[in-house]
Amino acid sequence: MMYGGYGMMGVFSLIGMIAQLVIFVLVIFLIVAGIKKVSEFRPHQREDKSFDILRERYAKGEITEEEFKKMKKDLMD
Repeated sequence: MMYGGYGMMGVFSLIGMIAQLVIFVLVIFLIVAGIKKVSEFRPHQREDKSFDILRERYAKGEITEEEFKKMKKDLMD
């Protein structure tokens, strides 16, 4: 049978091109997902939590402004 003048070879070529496109999109998706996963890993997460606790203590009035600034500086180093 003839499909658009190319015969069965044209159909298989089209299927091959679609398969290559699907594989290309899948590879790009996996690369983006991997980069996102790596960027979500935050070794400084403990420091962020420490800073949140420090701000909370300052807001409650448990520490003075000077103590807050000194502790903040210590956490940033």
